[in-house]
Amino acid sequence: VQLVESGGGLVQPGGSLRLSCAASGSIFRINAMGWYRQAPGKQRELVAGISSGDSTNYSDAVKGRFTISRDNAKNTVYLQMASLKPEDTAVYYCNADITVPIYGRTDYWGQGTQVTVSS
Repeated sequence: VQLVESGGGLVQPGGSLRLSCAASGSIFRINAMGWYRQAPGKQRELVAGISSGDSTNYSDAVKGRFTISRDNAKNTVYLQMASLKPEDTAVYYCNADITVPIYGRTDYWGQGTQVTVSS
């Protein structure tokens, strides 16, 4: 199973970006999915999560500005980011809890995509 992220880049403060993360491989079922981020010198932190039933949760830092969604037909999770701030600058990682053959439920991570918010 692979998680491939896209959509990162450089954006000015107040701007928007949409991140995508597509899962591929031998997948029985994708359970929860989420986005984490890690800024230089800081620990990786949860940004937003979405359950298989589309329940969502957000960190206080992004609540009201970011929206997580998923397209089960495409095995893809999205993170729509708006009103971006310099403190949102980080490497963003996709995470998915996936049920796969033989191993059952397994945690997978994407390779990360850089988001830089700067003027």
